[in-house]
Amino acid sequence: MQGQASLSLFWFLYLGAQGVFFPYYSLYLKENAGLSGTEVGVVLAVIPLVEIFAQIFWGQVADRSGARSRVLALLSFGASAGYMLLGLARGFPAILLATAALAIFATAVIPMTVSVTLGALGAAGANAFGFIRVWGTLGFLLLVVLFPWILDSFQASRALVAVAGAPSEPGLEIMFLVTAGLAFLAALAGLALPREGRVALRASRGEWRALLHNRALVRFLLFSFAAYFLLQGPMWLFPVYVRSRGGDLDTIRGMWILMLVIEIPLILSAGSALKRLGARGLLALGILAGALRWTVSGMIEELYLVYAAQTLHGAMVAGLLLGGPLYLDAVVPARLRSTGQALLSMVGVAAGGIASNAAAGWLLEHVGPNAPYIASGAGAFVLGSLVWWIVPPPEASPLDSDR
Repeated sequence: MQGQASLSLFWFLYLGAQGVFFPYYSLYLKENAGLSGTEVGVVLAVIPLVEIFAQIFWGQVADRSGARSRVLALLSFGASAGYMLLGLARGFPAILLATAALAIFATAVIPMTVSVTLGALGAAGANAFGFIRVWGTLGFLLLVVLFPWILDSFQASRALVAVAGAPSEPGLEIMFLVTAGLAFLAALAGLALPREGRVALRASRGEWRALLHNRALVRFLLFSFAAYFLLQGPMWLFPVYVRSRGGDLDTIRGMWILMLVIEIPLILSAGSALKRLGARGLLALGILAGALRWTVSGMIEELYLVYAAQTLHGAMVAGLLLGGPLYLDAVVPARLRSTGQALLSMVGVAAGGIASNAAAGWLLEHVGPNAPYIASGAGAFVLGSLVWWIVPPPEASPLDSDR
């Protein structure tokens, strides 16, 4: 129970930090840091670019040493320092370098947390994972709700007011202090994470190469690249889409709250859904929910209908962000768990995300704000119908004698 409590606390604190950083960083870059549109794009692109290289490095460090919990705490301390450094950076070159430094640590935290969580939960991992992971969603939701109040209080204490030609949210740099503080608290919680048993399994030198010959893993990674390529770009463009429908920042915040509230019960029920649907069924559910969400979003204009379409976000998250790691954990040796989760993040979130953002941006500029959503939805419907053909049934790896 103590191990599960520390895992839940870590998820709550670290994803709480993301509830501050993720919704506001691009706004800070454009308005408060005064970067051009191209410079904002370059800064945001450097995160997945660094992620491609950082993921495998940290995954191998964790698997070779067996010190997964301590590596996770180190990554969190590094992320905390990175957020503080980013808050001090001024000008495009300094912000670019600070973002790259942050990405070295921060991009590996979530895959490592998944690895530690599944290892600590042992045989109950697949069924209990949702009950631990949901604390991350609760933390994210709480900070999405609380941060505007924190920002308003900071602005009032410094007599900061928005004026014409200046940032719409003066003092937004306080986000870095809040994010760094939460990441630091998460790192302290990480020091109490379980360190024995399956969390401490060690891989031998060069053993990771066996993953390249794992047919199920290779096909699943190809599927994950396609899934994130189709679904991630529209998510990053979501603020632009909402503004095209006449919405503002409060509208965006309200939609995030709605999406997260609906996501909570779906994550909690992931264990029972896994029993009924299997990992491939969860993946299909996530892809098809995303397909319907983005297709409908691209075809409607009224904001109240846009709100309704975003209720599918929870099913998309539960299907992909839970089904993916659980499938991978079934086909990768436990002693290579961290490297496997890193590969999933590297191929899907990083490489797939880079391609998705580039394609969605091109469609936005050359066709219009609806195009990324309609194209994404159509492609995702096709991919969702092919899940059982592309992804083989999950079976424990023949190399795995540790389960």
